[in-house]
Amino acid sequence: MKRIAVLISGGGTNLQALIDAVSEGRLQADIALVVSNRKTAYGLTRAEAGGIPTLYFPLKPYSDQGLPREAYDTDLAREIDACWPDLIVLAGWMHIFTPAFLEAIRAPVINLHPALPGQFPGANGIADAFAAFQRGAIDHSGCMVHYVIPELDAGPVIAQAVVPFEPGDTLETFSARMHIAEHKLIVEAVKIALGAL
Repeated sequence: MKRIAVLISGGGTNLQALIDAVSEGRLQADIALVVSNRKTAYGLTRAEAGGIPTLYFPLKPYSDQGLPREAYDTDLAREIDACWPDLIVLAGWMHIFTPAFLEAIRAPVINLHPALPGQFPGANGIADAFAAFQRGAIDHSGCMVHYVIPELDAGPVIAQAVVPFEPGDTLETFSARMHIAEHKLIVEAVKIALGAL
């Protein structure tokens, strides 16, 4: 059974989609570890409820000591590698890794991003897309899962899904549809990525 490590920073709804897919037999994998950089992330509670090992690994102790970000990334890679994952899944992980992490980690790293390739990189993809829709610049957005490279949200795409805007959409209604699409896409993309190993 292939092993995955999932990195989160918040509520963990995409993690829950993976947990559900594994428990229902739709995803043939073992979630070996869930990592959060935030102690209060509800995703840690989801993992613990599923009997999945967790790791809280904050950046603050490193920055408080004046250590470079690369030191945090290298140490985190070492901690994750200790559980021998075949794939690392960033599912709402709100840190941008330095090349030090990618150089230190043994497994491929993939990321779920709430925008289509080449559009709206960074942490505010959904809000940025909605603002563009309100300006009349676009009539759809979407989400993708891609391999992580040093350039932000620019790695090779594994899978993507289009999410159209609808008349009368608010940021909240559009966000809700985007999250539904993400929950399906992340399972599909993890299957594809594991199949490519």
